[in-house]
Amino acid sequence: MLLHFYKMNGAGNDFVVIDNRDLSVALDKDQIEALCDRHRGVGADGLLAVEPAENGADFRFRYYNADGGEAEMCGNGARCFGRFTAALMDGEPERVTFETIAGTLAAELVDEEVRIAMSEPKDLKIDTGVKIPELNATLHFINTGVPHVVAFVADLPGTEVVRHGAAVRYHQAFAPAGTNANFATVLAPGHIAIRTYERGVEDETLACGTGMVACALMHHLLDGAPSPIKVDVKGGDTLEIGFEKTGESSFTNVTLTGPADFVFEGDIEI
Repeated sequence: MLLHFYKMNGAGNDFVVIDNRDLSVALDKDQIEALCDRHRGVGADGLLAVEPAENGADFRFRYYNADGGEAEMCGNGARCFGRFTAALMDGEPERVTFETIAGTLAAELVDEEVRIAMSEPKDLKIDTGVKIPELNATLHFINTGVPHVVAFVADLPGTEVVRHGAAVRYHQAFAPAGTNANFATVLAPGHIAIRTYERGVEDETLACGTGMVACALMHHLLDGAPSPIKVDVKGGDTLEIGFEKTGESSFTNVTLTGPADFVFEGDIEI
């Protein structure tokens, strides 16, 4: 089978995108993993599939990690999905809605960037009590569409993200689903830098949208930083997280604004 695909990236978090509105493509876990393979396939952190909506939105968003497993949401992927699907619609509207496992989201095109209205965070826990050997940091937890642990560290460049991230991701406290692991540092009030180990990719990625949101909200909760909060990622971009606090540990109107770029398109035999 010859598969037509598009390649996009959001702040360095890269994706294979397929237009599957006619539901003619049924990829299994091994095929998705092969497409995302950086040596033998297209190469990506994950795969985005555009499908017809079921509950009144413009489209349905399907996201698969590089290991072929489906995930609830991906912030950078959602921004790419928003730009891609807007181009499919007549007149390229400034706003697109799509259904995800984490709820119905909206993408707004803002000049050269895309702003995603995220699902409301849940399951917040300040200081999980989990300790990781040789990592001198407190682990906090929040689900921003997918589960995230956040640890603020003194030396972000020197942090062993893959080693410590894997220890967090597979820790029994977060079983059986596991969690993403973020390491952050405060550059200035309202401005942080982060590095992320992504579940499903099983490695550090250049950016993680839901991880940025998790770290920004934790910065607010721990340090009182107001919205919006700027977040620097390993890919070199700076994104912006907006939010409104509605209670001691609850938020609404959470947004993620940043780049979403087309890279190339092509065909590959699968």
